[in-house]
Amino acid sequence: MANDAIRRLLAAPPDLPVLAGLPALTAAIGARGLAVVQAPPGTGKTTMVPPALAALVEGRVVVTQPRRIAVRAAARRLAQLLGEPVGESVGYVVRGEHRSSRATQIEIVTTGVLLRRLQRDPDLPGVDAVVLDECHERALDGDLALALLVDVRTHLRPDLTLVAMSATLEAERTADLLGGADPAPVVAVPGALHPVAHVWCPPPARVVRTDERGVTPGFLDHVAACTRRALAESPGDILVFLPGVGEVNGVVRRLAGIDADVRPLHGRLSHREQDLALTPGLRRRVVVSTAVAESSLTVPGVRVVVDAGFSREPRTDHRRGLAGLVTVGVSRAAADQRAGRAGREGPGAVYRCWSLAEHARLREHPEPEIRTADLTAFALDLACWGSPDGTGLALMDPPPEAALAAARSTLFGIGALDADGRVTERGRRIAGIAADPRLARALLDASDVVGPDRAAEIVAMLGVDVRAPGGDLVAA
Repeated sequence: MANDAIRRLLAAPPDLPVLAGLPALTAAIGARGLAVVQAPPGTGKTTMVPPALAALVEGRVVVTQPRRIAVRAAARRLAQLLGEPVGESVGYVVRGEHRSSRATQIEIVTTGVLLRRLQRDPDLPGVDAVVLDECHERALDGDLALALLVDVRTHLRPDLTLVAMSATLEAERTADLLGGADPAPVVAVPGALHPVAHVWCPPPARVVRTDERGVTPGFLDHVAACTRRALAESPGDILVFLPGVGEVNGVVRRLAGIDADVRPLHGRLSHREQDLALTPGLRRRVVVSTAVAESSLTVPGVRVVVDAGFSREPRTDHRRGLAGLVTVGVSRAAADQRAGRAGREGPGAVYRCWSLAEHARLREHPEPEIRTADLTAFALDLACWGSPDGTGLALMDPPPEAALAAARSTLFGIGALDADGRVTERGRRIAGIAADPRLARALLDASDVVGPDRAAEIVAMLGVDVRAPGGDLVAA
């Protein structure tokens, strides 16, 4: 059960929209042990749902986030509300970093960390509740984690409390997967959005948005100009959305000298640099971010959004024979989520770097990763689970047959699967390394030849995308 600090937080919580849904969530968990929470970004679901569950179960509550930066930020936020340092009542685990203790009742982890725990011990000893956050992103490991947890609850742990949280209307599909013939209860929490004015800012006709190398310097100039315009026309801090780290850094350079603090925000930054972007200062801020701020993080003080209109999706990089990312146009659903960031604290504005006519042609939702991504690691996880083709698992979408066959062929070639598609002992060793299976196999083989340290250096270099600066993955 919840300790004194968590009980105090629940007795005097911050004023967040999600509070209106907690009684319904408590009732759903009491009746079914299952629930789907549908709430827009910024409603406080990541902050208040885990403590509410901690008050209902005896063991630990594990909360997943799709990105390491979101894991750390969520843990820090909740620990601050409890008046404790991270690692006591609230802890976190990401690859290479562990800040939790025996006293930890709420542990926030990346989805990949949870998947490795499930593969090691599906019973999840000591864990009584799991919260899968950001299910709407349809990340490959998120879909797989949901499917494995449903399998665990059906066959091993019927007592395991399971909550999925989504920011979109796909909550009904998630509820069907969780509950099977009797869908899980859906707790809908409306957002407290203020009006957001839409400003359409397409680039001049002479400016090409992308070429074979990705987003063009000319278009980054346009995004920076739109940001300066927003700074002059609209009050409050500004959040700029760009597809990748290279574009973020390019716009940060272009905004040098403006009358505001310009802060980059992405997963490669140090903890201190991330904190600078997430903490309001004495001057106006312009936070230039990747999609991490779309739903995983809430940036306080934002009243203006500048959206470049791009996102990154996974594809197979055939040149390297590894997974890669390609720049694509944003979906309408993602654009709406980004715009909503401007209306959390008061009336705001979104400056979209495309036209109203182009907006009507955008795809409705992002493509689920399972349909486009390299499936090699996914196929190895399925084989380790004992379901090589995913049969019987509650997957939101089935994997494409051709992509799954190609992944199995790759795994057979590196000795991770046998001829019948079953995982080998070598395959289990490969799966235990948090890397692309091809790189993990190289690490294992090279360690015996050149030693583990040199092997790790070589594999790290192989894992770096070395195409020309600004270059994009074109082959898909």
